[in-house]
Amino acid sequence: MAVLKIYVAPHPVLKKKAEPVAGGVTKDLRKLLDDMLDTMYAYDGVGLAAPQVGVSKRILVLDIHQLKGDDVPPAEKRGEPQYFINPEIVWSSADLRIYNEGCLSVPGQYADVTRPDKVRVKYLDYHGKAQEIEADGLLATVLQHEMDHLNGVLFVDHLSTLKRDMLMRKLKKFTKDNEEDMAKNHIL
Repeated sequence: MAVLKIYVAPHPVLKKKAEPVAGGVTKDLRKLLDDMLDTMYAYDGVGLAAPQVGVSKRILVLDIHQLKGDDVPPAEKRGEPQYFINPEIVWSSADLRIYNEGCLSVPGQYADVTRPDKVRVKYLDYHGKAQEIEADGLLATVLQHEMDHLNGVLFVDHLSTLKRDMLMRKLKKFTKDNEEDMAKNHIL
């Protein structure tokens, strides 16, 4: 298992629509899924999409039940990891939910984003088996956030132009102020 590099906005890989995974779930794909999960835990994320690690494929991992905190080693954070290959939202509720979102690719920045409260998603799991899940609350939010990455959309793209521009200026300053730490931690 390995901790991969995280790409930070405005890197072009984050704005590109990811390609579907073809040919089924292979040993190499499972290794990527495992590495993505390790990377997510290492950076205290609850979800991670393949474009965030420079792979333009429709893949994401998440774990909303993991143990959090600086005192918990990444190897011990595992809660209930979930793997999604070629996920597709097939239904979303009219009821909306506001959640203060952040992102490993937009470090140090947070904003309220409104999304459907419930979604139904079909996907392939870690073993290549077709699955469907109905998610609500935090799970629905994380799924939609990560699936946005697969379409070249960041959470800041859901904000007004004024808020987005302000947040991106803060990100630029944050990146400059933390350049050394980010390089050391493999954040590009």
